[in-house]
Amino acid sequence: MPALDLLDLVRIVGGLVLLVVGGELLVSGASSIARRLGMSTLVVGLTIVSVATSAPELAVSVDAVLQGQPDLAVGNIVGSNTANALLVVGLAALVAPLAVQRRLLRLDLPFMVFLGVAFLALSLDGHLSPIDGLILIACFVAHVVITVVVGRRDAATEAEQPGEASEPDEAGETDEDEPLPLPKAILWLVLGLAGLVVGANVLVTGAIGIATAFGVSGLVIGLTIVAVGTSLPEIVSSISAARRGDPGLVLGNVVGSNIANLGLVLGLPALLPAPGDAPAGIPVPGAVIALDAPLMLAAMAALLPVAFTGYVIARWEGAAFVVLYAAYVAYVVLAASEHDALEGFTLVMAGFVLPLLAVVAVGLVAFEFGVRRGRALADAKPGDHPGEAPRESRTRRTD
Repeated sequence: MPALDLLDLVRIVGGLVLLVVGGELLVSGASSIARRLGMSTLVVGLTIVSVATSAPELAVSVDAVLQGQPDLAVGNIVGSNTANALLVVGLAALVAPLAVQRRLLRLDLPFMVFLGVAFLALSLDGHLSPIDGLILIACFVAHVVITVVVGRRDAATEAEQPGEASEPDEAGETDEDEPLPLPKAILWLVLGLAGLVVGANVLVTGAIGIATAFGVSGLVIGLTIVAVGTSLPEIVSSISAARRGDPGLVLGNVVGSNIANLGLVLGLPALLPAPGDAPAGIPVPGAVIALDAPLMLAAMAALLPVAFTGYVIARWEGAAFVVLYAAYVAYVVLAASEHDALEGFTLVMAGFVLPLLAVVAVGLVAFEFGVRRGRALADAKPGDHPGEAPRESRTRRTD
């Protein structure tokens, strides 16, 4: 067994503490800013919080490219997006079922999948050139602009048609606490971001030190340890938001962070000059093109049918996402170590588990279409009252 540095273990524990504290401050500050400025927490999650929690990925990727380790940069982004789609959403849904706003299904989730397809297409030649980086950055900027414009329009519409006030709970208090004063909320946001960035960097440094002692490759480290480490801000802030009953911030953070990772975090390093005589841009390993990027794309695309069925991501679906992510990490580790169990593990996953999940997903979507069609027909009958909102069809599945 290789010798482990005690300082690396201290870094991991200290990084986790900073991440927990920073996540609470970030969510509190972001939610208060959204309410003070009349913005929805979904818009804040898609913009401010997503870019903030993507800062660790950006720092790691730029540093990896400058140090001549592009495999770590690409593995970091691909692994982080896979972790966001499966692990972050899964853990948050285990804390509380996540209600999905329809705007996510109409715009943001499809845009996230589109950007994943664009990244894979641009990577087919095994290299992300500076022009490819500019294309990815332009897509990211376009999404931010559209998000802000649509968010302001929706806020104006809601102001013209105000809904019912928050009803008091059993203790006589409203559902939402009084937001923090704007200066204090901004301070909390900045301190939370600093805690997340520093905590993630400290934790990743310790994790890389331990992994290096075991002789693991840069791509594998990027796909697993660094990916989870740089996704810890999303994990912590999303769990904090789920505990506070703010699903818009959870899903906005995840979707916005994935878009920021693909557009900004991959685009900017592609513009940097490569060390030595290597061409500018980022080389993309063949293993990423053949396996990891398609799996990332499949994980992101899986959010579409799950979110569509009842506009709720239930606890059992969250548990399924967490298990799928654990299986993905197990496959990466087994493949890297060329373990004897790899063949049997691959056979079980490809021949049984994944087809079963696909059948369940198709069945759920077909059931949801049937429920909505039946409700539409019932609403069309004279004398009938209008049906309830679609998410009512699935309240029994959120427990």
